Amino acid sequence: MREFSVPPLVNVPRDTNITDLLVRQAAKASNPALFSRLDDAGQWQDIVATDFLADVSALAKGLIASGVQAGDRVGIMSRTRYEWALVDFAVWFAGGVSVPIYETSSPSQVAWNLGDSGAVAAFGETGHHENVIRQAATSEGLTALTHVWQLEGGGLEALRDAGRDISDADLEARRNAAKLNDTATIIYTSGTTGRPKGCELTHGNFVELSENALATSLRQIVNEQARTIMFLPLAHVFARFISVLAVAAGATVAHTPDIKHLLPDLQSYKPTFLLAVPRVFEKVYNSALTKAEDGGKGAIFHKAADTAIAYSRARQDGKIGLGLKVRHAIFDKLVYGKLRAAMGGHVAHAVSGGGPLGERLGHFFQGIGLQILEGYGLTETTAPVSVNTPERIKIGTVGAPLPGNTVKIADDGEILTRGACVMRGYYKRDDLAAEAFADGWFRTGDIGQLDADGFLTITGRKKEIIVTAGGKNVVPALLEDQIRADALVSQVLVVGDNRPFIGALVTLDEEALPGWLQRHNLPAETTLAEAADNETVRSAVQELINHANQSVSQAEAIKSFRIVPSDFTEASGHLTPSMKVKRAQVVKDFETVIEEMYAAPKPTRA
Repeated sequence: MREFSVPPLVNVPRDTNITDLLVRQAAKASNPALFSRLDDAGQWQDIVATDFLADVSALAKGLIASGVQAGDRVGIMSRTRYEWALVDFAVWFAGGVSVPIYETSSPSQVAWNLGDSGAVAAFGETGHHENVIRQAATSEGLTALTHVWQLEGGGLEALRDAGRDISDADLEARRNAAKLNDTATIIYTSGTTGRPKGCELTHGNFVELSENALATSLRQIVNEQARTIMFLPLAHVFARFISVLAVAAGATVAHTPDIKHLLPDLQSYKPTFLLAVPRVFEKVYNSALTKAEDGGKGAIFHKAADTAIAYSRARQDGKIGLGLKVRHAIFDKLVYGKLRAAMGGHVAHAVSGGGPLGERLGHFFQGIGLQILEGYGLTETTAPVSVNTPERIKIGTVGAPLPGNTVKIADDGEILTRGACVMRGYYKRDDLAAEAFADGWFRTGDIGQLDADGFLTITGRKKEIIVTAGGKNVVPALLEDQIRADALVSQVLVVGDNRPFIGALVTLDEEALPGWLQRHNLPAETTLAEAADNETVRSAVQELINHANQSVSQAEAIKSFRIVPSDFTEASGHLTPSMKVKRAQVVKDFETVIEEMYAAPKPTRA
């Protein structure tokens, strides 16, 4: 299969915009709860559509009174929290264009987003964020930026007061100014390579994609009875799209700004579905495995995991044997039920995006009663191009195109797409159109395959394909994903471009390391740097690499590796906020380690 198209199931009127989704919910007799937030007593309090609409309107009037015009850009720099969604909708109600900024951004990054977009105002979560924004504006001479409001303190209340003289009619006229083709937001790519580019996503991108997604069996998951808790950065397109989709469906969204609080928040909020990047699911699995091994129950967990995977695969094939059913029922009481309880006890589905999950993890979670629907997309495609749904799922793939989208595989294997999901273009960068588009198709830069049913499988990133000195093409992700799946490993970077053989940089998981060391009769207080040189640790990593090497040819196999004595993190500049490795930055910063690896005596075959 070279091309697969799914026609739209919903045709949205051209004069629609995102704000209509909220107005529609507020007009319902059911008046669904759209958000939930913790009160001072630590209890979750629902916010119904009419109350959310009233506050959005009050803030939007304040923006209008402060001089924000239709089409003006407004920055939002904050952790994931309720007020993020509140001011996002307020900007849209005022006719503006929101520009998200990761709250971990440096002043120079903030200056680029605000300066390149020409923002006239910005929201900062705290005094710290406000200072970063003002510092960026001063240092770069951003004279267009005339207002900065804090989400905490009295910033929002001052904005509400400022808009008291703006009439409802004026607000309604401004709210209706934008149409489907108008820009709703400019999201800057997180920049794994080069300067971030501003992706212009329209109201149509969000509305048409949401309406058509909800016309599929995804409606079984996202509806007025559904609850989710958002912990991914709302500056990221994946979380942003789900936020809008939830409003379109009338689902309830809570927020937790710190992933360290996720477990207790899951248990108190009891969501029905989750969204996360694959690394989160890897950590959930590895944490459960580590806890079991630390408690002397590692063998039981391994048997339970194997049973879950076998059960899921058998169910996908349509035939589950009696013995497997019995084993599954036993482990459901011993293991699976406890894992579901740790996530609140009501989670039945999760949506995974931002990278490959892997078939084994997909079957494991499906086998324990949590169906993970893996999807695929980029910032440039408003997140989902394709996604598995409850009624159409093939674990190991990223699903078929959503209605209104088309996927095509180019002659060189690159995934091309067009349809409701594709952005208008890069803001002020018409020169990039020829690079980004080919005959109306958006070039994703990923490589993949389509099966006869239109299900897409991602096999790698075109720009990341390594060509060895011997001319062999190697897809790093095929090796990296297998090695990183082990609890001991945090990150892996395969290298070898124009080199005589394939090598790898490996980092250790700081949380899992102490327990692993104890189980291998090593001091738990051993540091990352000490562990990197420990022969027992190195042997364990070598075993993981040997196993991964079995899936590729000898020319593609990893012949040598180095354990880096520190992890790749967002703070170190080696991960994007969506937890993708910045390859170019890692190669640059660890150039000495890489050169030493290739200067060492030629490795023997493992």
